[in-house]
Parts: sequence; C-alpha cells; structure tokens
Amino acid sequence: MKSAARQTAVLAVILIFVCAACRLLLKNQYTASYPLPVPERDKRAEDFDVVADRQNVVSVGKMEVENGYLFLQMNPDGRGNVFLTVQEGGDDVGLLYLRVNRFGTVFDYSTGGFTGDWIVLICYTLFWIAVAAISFRSFSQAKGPGFYAYSTVYSAGMSMFAFLTGLTMLFITLRHLIDPQMYSMMSVYDGISGASFTFVMLTSPLVTLFALAMMVSNVALLRHESFRISNILAIGVGALLILGEVGAYLCFTRSFSGSELEGRIDSMLRNSYGTVLAYFECMLAGTMICGVKAAHHVPSFDRDYLIVLGCRFRRDGTLPPLLRGRVDKALQFWRDQKKNTGRAAIFVPSGGQGRDETMPEAEAISRYLMENGVGEDLIREESASRNTLENMKFSKTLIDAEKQDAKVAYVTTNYHVFRSGVWAARTGLRAEGLGSKTAWWYWPNAFMREWAGLMRSRIKQEIILLVILLAFFGALSMAL
Repeated sequence: MKSAARQTAVLAVILIFVCAACRLLLKNQYTASYPLPVPERDKRAEDFDVVADRQNVVSVGKMEVENGYLFLQMNPDGRGNVFLTVQEGGDDVGLLYLRVNRFGTVFDYSTGGFTGDWIVLICYTLFWIAVAAISFRSFSQAKGPGFYAYSTVYSAGMSMFAFLTGLTMLFITLRHLIDPQMYSMMSVYDGISGASFTFVMLTSPLVTLFALAMMVSNVALLRHESFRISNILAIGVGALLILGEVGAYLCFTRSFSGSELEGRIDSMLRNSYGTVLAYFECMLAGTMICGVKAAHHVPSFDRDYLIVLGCRFRRDGTLPPLLRGRVDKALQFWRDQKKNTGRAAIFVPSGGQGRDETMPEAEAISRYLMENGVGEDLIREESASRNTLENMKFSKTLIDAEKQDAKVAYVTTNYHVFRSGVWAARTGLRAEGLGSKTAWWYWPNAFMREWAGLMRSRIKQEIILLVILLAFFGALSMAL
C-alpha cells in the first residue's frame, strides 16, 4: 500500500509538471467564444467590434465566426478583471467577463474556461485511470501472509472507484474536446464535483441486486436459526444500501432554485452525501472481494503447522457442523500435503473454555483429530484463547517455542478467513488461511458481521479519512 501511495504521489507530480510544461509551450493565448443570436450567425467577423471597460488587461487578436459562434483570440497584457462588450454597428450584442492572473493565465467567467484547460482535463483523466491501474496492481500483488491487511481492502475498493471515475472523466474530457462550446468547462466542473454521485449511479444496479440477495439469504437464515439481532444484520445492511441508492437519486434529481451561494451550498451537501455513500460502497465491495478471494485460497503444501480455530461445540463434546467443517478441512489439507510431499504438519487446535462449555474448544478438536487418525504427537493444544486475536497470539507463542520462522496455515470458516488473517498479521504471525464451506444462507449474514467487525476495529481511521474526503469534495463544490 505504501508503494502504491508513493507511485500515486509521483504520478501526481509528473502530471502537474506536464501541465506546467504544456502551459509554457502554449504561452498565454486563450480563445474565447460567444454564441451569436440567430440573426447574426451568417455575419462575418469584420461586422463585430469588441470594447473593453479597462485597458492593458487583454488585447483582442484574430476574430472568426464559425458554427454560430464568434471566436476571439485573447492576449493577456496585464493582471486584472475586464468586461468585453461585443458590438455590431454600435449596438451591444454580447458580454464577456475575463480575469488575468499574475502568470498571464486567462480565466473566462462566461464559460469557465482558462488557458490550457484541455491539457488539465487530459492529465486529470490520466491520473484517475493510472490510479485505478496502480491500485489494481497493488491488490493483485498482495499474496501470501501480506494479503491479509486492511490496505488490501483499500486497494480493491479504490481500484473500483478510480476506474469508474476515470471512465467518467474520459467521457467528460472527450465531450469537451469534441464540442467545447456545447459542453463548456462549467459542465465539466459539475461533472468533476459530482463524481461521487456518478459512481453511485453507475454501481446502483449491482448494489441493489446485492442488497436484495443478502436480504433473501438472511430470511433463509432466520428460518433455520432463532431470532437474534446478529442474525438480521444482512437485512439491515441491505435495507440501508437500497435506501441510500433511493436517497441519492432523489437528492440529485430534485429541482433547486436560489442564489449562487445557496446553489453552491446545496451542491456541497449533495456531493457530500454521494461521497459518504460511495465510500461506504467501496469499503464494502473491497472487503467482499478480499473475503471471497481469501475464502478460496489454498496454501502451498509446505506447512509446518496447521492452526484450527475453535468455536462452540455440543455439551457432549461432539463437534457441530460449523466446527466439524473446519477440522475436516484441516484434515483434508493435512492428508493432501502428506500424500504430495510426505510432510506431516503439526496441528494446533486453538480455543479456550467458555462459561457453558464442558472443556476447552482445543480439547474437543483434539479428540476429533485423534478419532480420525492423527497421532497425539502431532497435536499441540492452545486452550487459553477467548477470541480470534488471542487464537493467533497464543498459537504464535506456542509455535515459536518449538520452531522459529515456521510455515503456518490456519483453518476457519470461509467467511472468517480474511479477518482472521488480519488479526494474525497484527500479532506478527505470518500465516495463510484456508476456509471451510458453510451453508449459502449463512454466509452473507456472517460475512456482514465480519465486515462490521473489521470496520469497527478501525473506526478512528475511517472517520478521519471520511472527514478528509468530505472536506475535499465539499471545498470542490464551493469552489467550482
């Protein structure tokens, strides 16, 4: 992630340098355009005069009439603001309002254009497309223990957001380059400041289908299990996603009338809403992509230790389907590795004893392993842990006491693999995950719990980043 951030920063500097270099090559000339009234569209440039209310700010060079527009070449002479009145036969037919800054850049308040604006648009478009490529490359290169990190979620989510933003900017840039009069820079600014809304609208069909699928699976879960707050999380998240999409559509399609300041404030609030929703969707999508990839990953057959994460078992000591699925998956991997390489990994059943449990979870797992042909000499019980973080921490201590730099894999249920890997990384345990299957109706709600837990563990960082994004898009809305 740090490498991707550095590459993005270097890219931004390079593109800024390209903009500055092209600006110098273009010098200070700017071509303003004014749409002529219908009766004047067949006139010649010689039929018009331009009168400035201030001298020594700009001078008008070549003038042309083409496709119903009067084009005026502006040469900056000094710093300041100036009104240019377009006249025909002494009668006023139009007005242009320009500003020249200390660098000789001409800003056209009539259209929002400025000297070299098309170069900036091209560079800005290339920036987002390149960010998408950098983020995707960062995600695809995250392998082994390094994959289980929150930065991988960011890379996955950002690659999606940057790609769609880059496509949006490409569409905006091409429209402006093809017909700059009909699609002025004012329209470009609206497109840029509303990028988050564009992202939300482009992804809304997939988000809605995903939300509905989660809610259906959650209903199936409730038919198999008792009602608990944790068992309706997918329904809640699905409903929030659908309400968010509906709210975004109503927010951005409603009519507005008011002063310029009120319009900017309204735009800031709408774009802030779109930013929050887009960020929420990106993090959810990134977590889902990482979770699915982690769930289907199979470590290489060179493991020294296999950690089996425990969970609740029956009062008689037998394993319920969820825990049995984990141990069976570990046994399958252990046998496959032994068959392919002759290497017998050591099992580390991990899990302490709950208040209503008759023995530690690690002991219940060990009994099942021995019943399925694993010798006691290949089992090291870790029976003190109370949660996943302690599973990894205490298992690492046990393993390090026997062998340094051991190659480790851990086994848990598929929806729990990625988050478990994040906890393993926090303890310094370099391990790869292996996921056992669970019922289709159980997976989405359980995955939502994992996602909520991952977000909750980084709530401060999430709030800070979200505030930064809101400040950026809010300032953009007020400035453009």
